[in-house]
Amino acid sequence: MGEKKVAGRKRHYLVDTDGHLLLVLVGPADEDDRVGARWILRARDHRWPLLQLIWGDQHYTGEVQDEARSQYGIRLEVVRKPGEQRGFVLLPRRWVVERTIAWQGRSRRLSKDYEHATEYSESWCYIGSIQLLLKRLRPRLDSEPPYARKVA
Repeated sequence: MGEKKVAGRKRHYLVDTDGHLLLVLVGPADEDDRVGARWILRARDHRWPLLQLIWGDQHYTGEVQDEARSQYGIRLEVVRKPGEQRGFVLLPRRWVVERTIAWQGRSRRLSKDYEHATEYSESWCYIGSIQLLLKRLRPRLDSEPPYARKVA
């Protein structure tokens, strides 16, 4: 759900199982991750009431998990890294959000923090997501699609 690649800001993402952006919250970097999680849970309650399971990283443990279960009826499952892990290890379900963050980072406007207000940053996250979806709906005909199957 959260990410700190842009200095001074923290982004909390809610994505579907394919990594498409549903909701984003941009806040100050010194804000606790649990504050962002609570905001996302409240927004989810209004927009996607049928959502029952959310995967999050290790910052979303404790009271947030209990609140998600008791107030919203959501199972907040924390994806933990193994204790003996050294270096990069692909964690189950965590890669979906990481991939979304990488997609967002490819947008020039989102690679750095150009905006003064967090509302503008959130808007640009949605615009970047829309741009990605539109490219997938109508790809350029003169370019080869990435990961195209080679017919032998």
